[in-house]
Amino acid sequence: MKNKSIEIPEGLQEVLLHACCAPCSSAIVEWMLAHGIRPIIFYFNPNIYPREEYDIRKNESKRHAESLGLRWIDGDYDHEAWLQQVQGLEHEPERGGRCLQCFRIRLTATALQAQALGIKYFTTTLASSRWKSLEQITQAGLAAEETVEGTRFWAQNWRKGGLQDRRNQLLREYNFYNQLYCGCEFSMPKDS
Repeated sequence: MKNKSIEIPEGLQEVLLHACCAPCSSAIVEWMLAHGIRPIIFYFNPNIYPREEYDIRKNESKRHAESLGLRWIDGDYDHEAWLQQVQGLEHEPERGGRCLQCFRIRLTATALQAQALGIKYFTTTLASSRWKSLEQITQAGLAAEETVEGTRFWAQNWRKGGLQDRRNQLLREYNFYNQLYCGCEFSMPKDS
């Protein structure tokens, strides 16, 4: 799977991949492995609500990583702490200030995990979603890099080069659960 739109930092062989869900990480992980990059999956998503939804997404992510023999790390689920960190932003629209703060929380935790593991590079599957702002994700990742010494954010548009189409194929092949909203209660579809 060649993808000229993705630039690999020199010397990158291992990366901590923040995964929001199995469908979004599947094509990215496949691409990384095909290019000699070994991802370690970090599942840190305290934004997801309710807990049952969180557990379904978590188990799918773990199942995917295990099927490929990849290391998978479970970040703590503390939705109450996440709510406190986005307090005052509850009524922001999607792609607004709440999303930026959420990305900062999750990517800073990812950078801290990378630092603890001695891994220089980290990236995120959030940049594969057409519903998310790549600018916000990059801003949050670079802020995390700046905050956590010894880490580098691999800013990448994971939508390019056929990865979105491949994601949809893998979703069917693995029979992944496919969520219908970002994850937090503020992004849940409203009943008509």
